[in-house]
Amino acid sequence: MSRPDDNHSARHPGERPDASARDILAGVLGHVGAELSAHETISAEQEAWGSIAQLAAEYDTIAASAQRPRWTRLIHVCGLPAEMAGAAIESDAFGALTAGLRRAEALGHNVETLLPRIVAARGFEDAQDAAAVLHERLERVLGRPSSGSSRGSGHRMIAGLIPDAMGEMDAEMRRALDERAQLMEARAVALVEVALASKASWIASLGRVPVDPARMGAWRHQARIVAAYRDRYGVFDDDALGALAASPNQRMDAAAAAVARDRALWLSKADAPTQSRSAAVRAGAVHSL
Repeated sequence: MSRPDDNHSARHPGERPDASARDILAGVLGHVGAELSAHETISAEQEAWGSIAQLAAEYDTIAASAQRPRWTRLIHVCGLPAEMAGAAIESDAFGALTAGLRRAEALGHNVETLLPRIVAARGFEDAQDAAAVLHERLERVLGRPSSGSSRGSGHRMIAGLIPDAMGEMDAEMRRALDERAQLMEARAVALVEVALASKASWIASLGRVPVDPARMGAWRHQARIVAAYRDRYGVFDDDALGALAASPNQRMDAAAAAVARDRALWLSKADAPTQSRSAAVRAGAVHSL
């Protein structure tokens, strides 16, 4: 069982052009505080508000506002006619477009050159909504297997899933984003530890924890991505990834989680000879006593 995600189709509160950094942060924190106060005796509700699903939603809202000036400037210089650029910024699809730009940058793309290339690729003669067209073109680029940097260090994904918001922004918003990023990373670590301690079926499906320290660290990293995916989309199945993804955004995250699952399994199997040798040494030691 899993819950659907917000695929950025709705306008974020942070996209209001007149909203200040303090306005957005006050709205996010005030809403969270009110909900926690109203349900402070209900542990299930408190758990939900500390989940990666909630923290990622807050991160997305704050990032939409924090990065809006930058994306607005980029739209104005990407090659669109001035009138079309202005309409794109006011479009309901602007939020989805900027979320896509944030993901592209986190994956290692240079968005300052990528967006103009997407604009120049084809005309906009029949376009009813330039932002929607640009978003569709960007999604096709991001859907390619070779999308982004070919080096792992080029990826800036929080808990392996949530694109990092980069670039200059208000210092208060930067702190709020960093706090949520740290909480999401810590939450993913805790979820893996709880799953290991309880011998949860989903984590058992990733194979045994490697003995080799380097492989063990890499395995835990991959397990954290799977845990973050499950927490973000409310997956409670024994299967690591649960049911098929229900939206484009979830499908991208499901693909990342599937890669993490497969890498964890490979690390577990690659460590098997080491585990066998260790077991043999221990058995020999016992036999010699």
